[in-house]
Amino acid sequence: MKKLLIITILASFAGAAYWYLRPAPLPNFGPLYREYAYVSNGRSNSVSVIDLRTYRPAATIPVGNDPTGVTANPKRNEIYVVNSGSHNVSVIDAEQNRVVATIGVHGRPFFLDLSPDGRFGYVANSASNNLSVIDFDRRAVIATVQVGTQPGKARVAADGKTIVVANRGDNTVSLVDAAKNTVRSSVKVCQGPEDVVILPDSAKAFVSCSASNQVAAVDLTNARLLALLDVGRTPIHLALKPDGGELAVSDFDGDSISVIETGTNEVSNSFLIGNKPARALVSSDNSLLYVSNFGSNTVAVYDIDFGRLVQTIAVGTQPDSLALTPDQNHLLVLNSASGDVTVIQHRTKLKKDQKEYWVMTMVPVGLGPNDIAVKTFTLKPRLPE
Repeated sequence: MKKLLIITILASFAGAAYWYLRPAPLPNFGPLYREYAYVSNGRSNSVSVIDLRTYRPAATIPVGNDPTGVTANPKRNEIYVVNSGSHNVSVIDAEQNRVVATIGVHGRPFFLDLSPDGRFGYVANSASNNLSVIDFDRRAVIATVQVGTQPGKARVAADGKTIVVANRGDNTVSLVDAAKNTVRSSVKVCQGPEDVVILPDSAKAFVSCSASNQVAAVDLTNARLLALLDVGRTPIHLALKPDGGELAVSDFDGDSISVIETGTNEVSNSFLIGNKPARALVSSDNSLLYVSNFGSNTVAVYDIDFGRLVQTIAVGTQPDSLALTPDQNHLLVLNSASGDVTVIQHRTKLKKDQKEYWVMTMVPVGLGPNDIAVKTFTLKPRLPE
């Protein structure tokens, strides 16, 4: 009787342990649900599609020459690929995973940003010193706006009224009126302006200047420079917390992250993070910062609330662009030299001596991958013929 009681207790404990430690089941959204990652492959002239329900390759889509940027439209089931070598934009139908239109722009475009309603796209053309405005309803360029010299990146404010263009050749930003498609002002900033972020209230922008090791704060309402902030060496990327309160600067040659308080325009902290940090990404709850260390083939996870490094994870060769899955439980790391994507899972319930983050799999893509975007949607059911 005593032995039976012990066996019963152990069985109950084992059952409870199984239900506590077992992997969380994948959500079941039905057969029409799709969750994809799109990767632009610069040397393969293609886009790789990864099915994020299975973490396996789903398709390879031929696009233009030397694709450098990929953007998912949150309002419609389309993906846009900027082809720097062929000076055009490929429009991918996400439901069919094929190119349905190609829109010509001007010389050496790199990236595309979207208006809040998803209708208009803005592409800075670095070799033509202008901005192409694309109407995706018409799938055509409807305006070409002359800006500064060698524009690299264009960003759209959340209110949709202003486009900020960073001009690397003349150390300015152009503020474009989205309603009129004209430059309303040009603001002198710092040397080599590169990346741009705009606060959620659309009143202020921050611009990283890799040549002068500074970040510029720009008042968009009054079109004036507010402050020049000294950061680490070669700031190349800006990651804004979703609440807009802090900004993480990737100091590529400083091996550090600089933290800017956006309300006061002050650098509040700086910490070493890894060898040549290239990109950073903040979780949707504002608590975690993910950083790809291009020079050490690692990703660092930093706890913002507690101000400490949580874990450093070995990934592929020369990690660059980052993306999170919609549930925030998987980090996608694009490895530019090894031509693959590392999938890192976040464990929420840990066993003894178990790491919180672990490499779940690596998915091969094309040659020279450089950008990644995630798109989720539900297919519209087709009526029987």
